[in-house]
Amino acid sequence: MVSIGNQDFESLRKRNNFYVDKTGFIKEWWEADDTVTLITRPRRFGKTLTMNMLEKFFSAEYAGRGDLFEGLHIWEDEKYRDLQGTYPVIMLSFADIKETAFIQARKAICRTIKLLYDRYDFLIQGSLLSDSEKNDFRQISADMEDNMASFSLKMLCIYLSRYYGKKVIILLDEYDTPMQEAYVNGYWKELVAFTRSLFNSTFKTNPYLERGIMTGITRVSKESIFSDLNNLEVVTTTSKKYADSFGFTEEEVFAALEEYGMSGRRQEVRDWYDGFVFGGRGDIYNPWSIIHFLDKKVAGTYWANSSSNSLVGKLIREGSPEIKMTMERLLQGDSLCVSLDEQIVFSQLDQGDDAVWSLLLASGYLKAVHYEFSTVRRRAEYELKLTNMEVQAMFEQMIEGWFDGCRRVKNAFLQALLSDDVKAMNTFMNRVTLEVFSYFDTGKGAAGEEPERFYHGFVLGLMVELEGRYVITSNRESGFGRYDVMLEPKVREDNAIVIEFKVQEEDEKDLADTVQRALEQIREKDYMAGLVAKGIAKERIRAYGFAFRGKKVLIGSQE
Repeated sequence: MVSIGNQDFESLRKRNNFYVDKTGFIKEWWEADDTVTLITRPRRFGKTLTMNMLEKFFSAEYAGRGDLFEGLHIWEDEKYRDLQGTYPVIMLSFADIKETAFIQARKAICRTIKLLYDRYDFLIQGSLLSDSEKNDFRQISADMEDNMASFSLKMLCIYLSRYYGKKVIILLDEYDTPMQEAYVNGYWKELVAFTRSLFNSTFKTNPYLERGIMTGITRVSKESIFSDLNNLEVVTTTSKKYADSFGFTEEEVFAALEEYGMSGRRQEVRDWYDGFVFGGRGDIYNPWSIIHFLDKKVAGTYWANSSSNSLVGKLIREGSPEIKMTMERLLQGDSLCVSLDEQIVFSQLDQGDDAVWSLLLASGYLKAVHYEFSTVRRRAEYELKLTNMEVQAMFEQMIEGWFDGCRRVKNAFLQALLSDDVKAMNTFMNRVTLEVFSYFDTGKGAAGEEPERFYHGFVLGLMVELEGRYVITSNRESGFGRYDVMLEPKVREDNAIVIEFKVQEEDEKDLADTVQRALEQIREKDYMAGLVAKGIAKERIRAYGFAFRGKKVLIGSQE
């Protein structure tokens, strides 16, 4: 029987629910002999279930519970049968820490640690701890001081090691969930300072640590929270270690389909859900979607819609024009070749496109169809594509949602642009901005530090539908400067178009002055030079100035 959302290993085994044997990971990880391992995988890929499985296998609290592992790969090895239930294990998760302010996030982390201490309150009974240690134990709370919080997990390791006579295994699941929330809600620096000292004392300067594992979606930059953690083994989606330990292989998926009497639907499942690549191992499937398919017997966007895609949507919606154009090409099945670092530097997500592609790769929305390290550029080079049909459907729904309610107006604007009907262009563009800008004005783009970049990206997002008819380029050199947008016709009978965007400045009385400033820049910088060099006559090149003030737009053309 399929159990949706059950991430408790013991429950799955006792109820004989559907389970794909991943206990081989226990042996692979243990024999790797790494002190601290960080494993990144997209959400819903079995990270939490795997951590729960590790706890049940190693924890002394589950000594004698070999029945949970009988019949599984790990139980075939006598050495590991003897290892089961022999270590003190600290298991905690940051999955629920999704606060909108630093104070609440800090308190939530401290409360999680307090719950751990409550679980082990038997340690303060008797004479195992000194009076001062008992006093420290009782000071652990949701409101404890920073220095107490920093050393809290290390202190618990000391106490458990003394009680069990062995060093401690620490399992931290979803370590980066608070980090993503901190970025979205603007308290990144405060949270980094708090977690850096916690992670350092727990995983670096802790002589009572046997081994540790952290799991998450992203590899947060070493410079931010792992600056002192030089003993960290990082396993990302392109690492060869544990390539098939998270997610289902195609063999496992097809075996499940056969078990549930759906062998005839292999190609449908492959079309929808195949495509994840870990460590060069292809044909990896997302467990969440497969389990839902087995249960409901209908294909759909189960994984893509299983949680909020707000960060991804924000980055694409408010990102550079190049991001929007690249996303359009990816949706058409093209690939993206880019050099990037798999470390996620959240502070750079709104500054460089590479950081966005890195996040989309780590999150599972993109797959690396080819990967190699360039000794010349000293960076990893990737060929990226959308992962599968499910991801494509999610992005198509997301983008359509931004323009819901104004699609006819948007199409009318494009028709007016092609017809050089400036009056209609103004009418329809103002309708579009009035209806849509509320979706886009939550970040820096609309009213913050770079308004021109925001408007530029928004209008370019409207125009990508013209790529079948035009070669659309943005922010390229031509003449004596860099134009904003250029539409080069693929059919010689069509006119070429050059567009410059300007936001009204304080010394400009009205938007008409701003339009003239944009048109003057096109003339003075000779942005048409590149088109003329390709043989397009000047009389077939139209120039438009787009002037913005909030949601108000004025478009003018060059006579």
